[in-house]
Amino acid sequence: MTDRTARQVAPDTPPTACGDIVPPRPLGEVRDWPRSFADRLTAPLPGVKGMSRLAREHSIRPNAEGLRHIHRLPYAPAPLPPVPAGTACVTWAGHASWIIRTGGLTVLTDPVWSRRILGTPARITPVGVPWEDLPAVDAVVISHNHYDHLDAPTLRRLPRHTPLFVPAGLGQWCRRRGFRTVTELDWWESARLDGVRFDFVPAHHWSRRTLTDTCRSLWGGWIIGDDDTGGRIYFAGDSGYGHWFTEIGRRHPGIDLALLPIGAYEPRWWLRDVHTDPEEAVRAYEDLGARAMAPMHWAAFLLSAEPVLEPLTRLRTAWQRAGHPRDRLWDLPIGGSRLLTAAGAG
Repeated sequence: MTDRTARQVAPDTPPTACGDIVPPRPLGEVRDWPRSFADRLTAPLPGVKGMSRLAREHSIRPNAEGLRHIHRLPYAPAPLPPVPAGTACVTWAGHASWIIRTGGLTVLTDPVWSRRILGTPARITPVGVPWEDLPAVDAVVISHNHYDHLDAPTLRRLPRHTPLFVPAGLGQWCRRRGFRTVTELDWWESARLDGVRFDFVPAHHWSRRTLTDTCRSLWGGWIIGDDDTGGRIYFAGDSGYGHWFTEIGRRHPGIDLALLPIGAYEPRWWLRDVHTDPEEAVRAYEDLGARAMAPMHWAAFLLSAEPVLEPLTRLRTAWQRAGHPRDRLWDLPIGGSRLLTAAGAG
């Protein structure tokens, strides 16, 4: 996007008007979508001047001092624990990839099991759960089409009958790769699979996979809820901080666990609109009214300039300063798991 085009979207653009939450859509429904979702942007995309400044400042990756603590990144792979009746289990595989077991289903979020993604150095920590140790995957949710969230090599490992839940406009990409049950949703829409409900909710972000498809598909997060226990897990995907978190909490009260991004935030002038920093993640947790928070989107790929361990240390400091109970912060290591009851305890 050029600077001239970017300026056409004001940072204080009012929220897109949305109606009440609608009944669930049919699984695998093929739908028509607008050519562009650029009207959903809540901030202008950076143009040529911004990218030139980024290159001049050499602020794309951490410096040598920022890389010094790679060996301290939390990595503790362990076997997946059993999931008793009436509970759910979340396991952090790294970055935005979670293994969520709820309602008898195993759900992957933004699965990236590749060692490398396009335009980024290799992983600085291994995936927390080897692919061969996964139970049968019953469903996959995708937040948006950026390469660190939509990884074609990982999806190719899945049987093509695996149900995929994806943002509006992304279904054709998935069907071209042979997936037969692809459910595309707009913001505030939902679908059900075997007693588990998948609600697609807004995010402050954008989409692009090639030079010619900017904002051709939507972006957002997911609320995954078990109809039997009422337990709800919010997976934010990628998002900057803004009004959507309050609105999500209003429309979906009683979120038990919020999986929120805390990394890839420096320099702020470049990434503020699309990635929360640790302090903003704590504010988002508060806006959502969630019972517990688990951080993600850090410690796996070098996507920005902050020191590798800084997201966790800043998050813990912000959490303490806000006065939240320490046991409500589930700062899992990569490969770590935790059980969740409908009351939020684990």
